[in-house]
Amino acid sequence: MGRGRAKAKQTKVARELKYSSHETDFDALQRELSSSSSDDHREDKQDGEDDPYSDDGYDDYRR
Repeated sequence: MGRGRAKAKQTKVARELKYSSHETDFDALQRELSSSSSDDHREDKQDGEDDPYSDDGYDDYRR
């Protein structure tokens, strides 16, 4: 019964996002995408650390 109000709010927010003009700061976006934290994460993976979610330790449970 309360779905109508939630749907109306979602529609209002969607319209605001669709029809309003937002200025995109491409310089800030590029800084964020090329930040050192993402590079550090890639280096960690290459160091040979074990992935806790890899399938290696779960072979005993498969049949």
